[in-house]
Amino acid sequence: MIRRELVAEVADKTGLSAHSAQAAVDALLEVIVDEVAAGRPVILAGFGTFEARDRAARTGRNPRTGEPMEIAAARVPVFKPGAKFRAQVDLRD
Repeated sequence: MIRRELVAEVADKTGLSAHSAQAAVDALLEVIVDEVAAGRPVILAGFGTFEARDRAARTGRNPRTGEPMEIAAARVPVFKPGAKFRAQVDLRD
């Protein structure tokens, strides 16, 4: 599903116009990005948690040459799905 399809589904499920649904989706994503960038987690009960984590520097390998190389430390966004989300996705019999 791409953004345009997501907006269409939101519009269909909520009865909003496509323009209003686009504004709502954009606002939601902007709030999530802004909060995580500021170091605050976004917790959506039943769905999951968006947060930033620090990744330590480490030694990796250049895939082309096989030579060792240093990979710098970084702050990365992560998403941890909630129990309801995981249960709905894992519908194995």
